[in-house]
Amino acid sequence: MDNISIYLSGYGIRPSVQRIAIMRFLLNNLIHPSADEVYESLRKHIPTLSKTTVYNTLKLFVENGAAIYVGIDEKNARFDGVVSQHAHFRCKDCGHISDFPMNSDLFIPKNFKGDVEDTYFYMKGICEKCKNKRVFSYDNKKNLATVH
Repeated sequence: MDNISIYLSGYGIRPSVQRIAIMRFLLNNLIHPSADEVYESLRKHIPTLSKTTVYNTLKLFVENGAAIYVGIDEKNARFDGVVSQHAHFRCKDCGHISDFPMNSDLFIPKNFKGDVEDTYFYMKGICEKCKNKRVFSYDNKKNLATVH
């Protein structure tokens, strides 16, 4: 049994070839992929894999706590194999999703007596790479306007 099998078993998920491959992809590719991206990446290696299997497996992972559904992208459901508490940032230009450390205890009132089981914190804006492209593009346009 490999580490992914043990990992899945720890979440009460019976390992199979497809489930192991999907979880390995999530853990090794921290890109917050959509189900279609997972399918496209794995179907070359597992020709019998179906989109339905990928969708059902990702749903199973989320339901059992082995993966997180990331609802930051309005067009596609995204998934994250990192289940420790963290926040997500999505660039409005390139669509890249990044992880950020987060302490949700800072958001919970001191007099709150309930139990917080899940925390989702999303931020949207422009990543550094796209911000630099915007500045470069603006500077080039500005320089072209002043050249006669």
